[in-house]
Amino acid sequence: METVQEMIPLAREMMAQKRKGKMVKLYVLGSVLALFGVVLGLMETVCSPFTAASRLRDQEAAVAELQAALERQALQKQALQEKGKQQDAVLGGRALSNRPHAS
Repeated sequence: METVQEMIPLAREMMAQKRKGKMVKLYVLGSVLALFGVVLGLMETVCSPFTAASRLRDQEAAVAELQAALERQALQKQALQEKGKQQDAVLGGRALSNRPHAS
């Protein structure tokens, strides 16, 4: 059945046969479902480039967010190391200044 014009006479002929009314209903149901499948396939084909682009943007945003988080962690770690060095320098300076008086 290549065209709808061929399907309509077939459906009428099948409807004329009273014994196989259920077959006609099943045939029509199958045809409608096949038509929906074709329409959905075409819609997916048309819309897929847009969804792929949005997924790519989402992935790029996630990567950028992870990089920003890693940079913040590195800055925090560096700040903690600098504070530790400053505290060591302050404590070391006091220890040296107290040592001559203790001897």
